[in-house]
Amino acid sequence: MIEFVFVGIPMIFVLISIFEVARGMWLYHTLAYAIKEGARYAMVHGENCYTSPNSCAITVRDVVSRIQQSGVGLIPQELGVVLRANNSTVSCMPDLVSSGCWTLNQNWPTYPNNQPGMYITITGYYPFYSAIAMFWPGTKGTQQFGKFTFVASSQEAIQF
Repeated sequence: MIEFVFVGIPMIFVLISIFEVARGMWLYHTLAYAIKEGARYAMVHGENCYTSPNSCAITVRDVVSRIQQSGVGLIPQELGVVLRANNSTVSCMPDLVSSGCWTLNQNWPTYPNNQPGMYITITGYYPFYSAIAMFWPGTKGTQQFGKFTFVASSQEAIQF
């Protein structure tokens, strides 16, 4: 019994920690992949998509939807996205994703920030709540989860 206390309990904590780190790595990778896919989607919808006879212009809602579709497992209400194209910035923070950015039909990137060769940057923010914080001294038996914000960014040059 004494050996279990000295060895078993720390080993259980190590096992839980390994699972939490793996879960955090999975969430970060998913966020980074989704942001990269959003940037790749936006980079092929530049100035030439706005000229006739082309009709491939995209909106903020289209980019955010593409990010959400690529980020399987990410909760949309907790995902924050900032879209930057040269001088213009569109911010879609977590409280706005469910209401503002999903319905924002503003074209993006817009002229003159959608010229081929110009850079667009998409940054994503996603919170990670770690269950390891439950074991931290001072929680007084309550379940308090630690919060870390993962940040992923992707920059691409507009192709056409």
